[in-house]
Amino acid sequence: MDLSLSTETIGDRTVVRVGGEIDVYTAPKLREQLVELVNDGSFHLVVDMESVDFLDSTGLGVLVGGLKRVRAHEGSLRLVCNQERILKIFRITGLTKVFPIHTSVEEAVQATD
Repeated sequence: MDLSLSTETIGDRTVVRVGGEIDVYTAPKLREQLVELVNDGSFHLVVDMESVDFLDSTGLGVLVGGLKRVRAHEGSLRLVCNQERILKIFRITGLTKVFPIHTSVEEAVQATD
């Protein structure tokens, strides 16, 4: 399966909607998108993972790398995910303590840093 990406600006947040599989083959596409957004001055990102079917360790690494990039500019990276199989990956790896995970884009956009 492929990876779909789209972006939208809501207030001072940039929402990255991700669909499909984030794995060793598709993660570089997400990495490029996050790097480009930060380079263009978007430091408050919301990654909407509601349409993600699969996430592996490479995908987790890309998200952690994105978080480090925005934090270097005193920014934030919030995740949106309701899918138990994806949330379980974040719990097992301890990344629920690293990423704010929200149940909706609206909630993530309104959250204060």
